[in-house]
Amino acid sequence: MNKDKIFKLAKGFRGRAKNCIRIARERVEKALQYSYRDRRNKKRDMRSLWIERINAGTRLHGVNYGNFMHGLMKENIQLNRKVLSELSMHEPHSFKALVDISRNSFPGNKVPKKEGLSLLV
Repeated sequence: MNKDKIFKLAKGFRGRAKNCIRIARERVEKALQYSYRDRRNKKRDMRSLWIERINAGTRLHGVNYGNFMHGLMKENIQLNRKVLSELSMHEPHSFKALVDISRNSFPGNKVPKKEGLSLLV
């Protein structure tokens, strides 16, 4: 890269990293490495966030995440994790219908026992 392009990419950096070509080149190179790495990590982080949300939604209905996904797979319901997490947050009745379908298709998904006060009212 030529000098102008490096300084353009180094705009906003602190200290001599924005106006000294040797330091700016090193900092810009490292910044590009970080951006490449973190574009992949962002996808990983979003997937784990979706899984956490789905797990929280399914546990409200007495099923854990793994059994819920296994039940959906057996019923051939092909909704991705992003859509399932949105449903669990914004459409609880639709999500409960999916949990019920999953529970019926997989024997490991048992209906929780109602003993005393329950949070599943």
